[in-house]
Amino acid sequence: MFILKRQDVDIKMMRHPKKDQQIPVLSYQGQTFRLLSMFTSAQEEDARALWRDLTDNRGKACVLLEEADRFSVWGKVRIDQTADTTASQRVASASEVNIKACLLILQVLYMDVEDLLGHKQAKQFETDIGQVFTEWHFPQTNTPQAIKTLLTVDPLAMPQLPPWQDHHLQRLLEETHRIGKDYFGNANFVMRALEPLEDLATSEQTQFRQWLQRSPAGKLWL
Repeated sequence: MFILKRQDVDIKMMRHPKKDQQIPVLSYQGQTFRLLSMFTSAQEEDARALWRDLTDNRGKACVLLEEADRFSVWGKVRIDQTADTTASQRVASASEVNIKACLLILQVLYMDVEDLLGHKQAKQFETDIGQVFTEWHFPQTNTPQAIKTLLTVDPLAMPQLPPWQDHHLQRLLEETHRIGKDYFGNANFVMRALEPLEDLATSEQTQFRQWLQRSPAGKLWL
């Protein structure tokens, strides 16, 4: 529908009408759009492919926003529909299996930092991942205790998983890989970080790996 620059639009954080979280909302010429997926500057083709698929093949009203350091795809909504499960929102919704798997990867990296580099570095890791959660507007990560829970509580035993979407998981995988390289100096931690996936059911492992293979961040982990 539209390919826009940052100066063309107004983006504000808005309280979700049914959940205790803030969501980014884009306004353009009196129309409102909700974030569907975020991409880095190196993933321009992936962003354009998703935008074309939604607009050309699925008939959705979408915006492709071009910024200096990233691209993002936004789907049109009415303000009173931001809590509805619309088709465009379902495109970006993450499955519980993928959320659990990404949390397992995050947690084993955190534990390895603490075991190998010490408590001080583990605390810095908490700070670093907290900054990622804040920058990319991850729901349910707005307190130190919430972050600590995500780093330490087995996601297979969590009473409720965080309501993240695919673009959150993409950012988490990319940033976790970057942070891991910063702490360990190389990417040798990847194989170790994937070991906890064996705690998932076989069908869940297959589902996650297939999703990871298709995802922009997959090349970092497979």
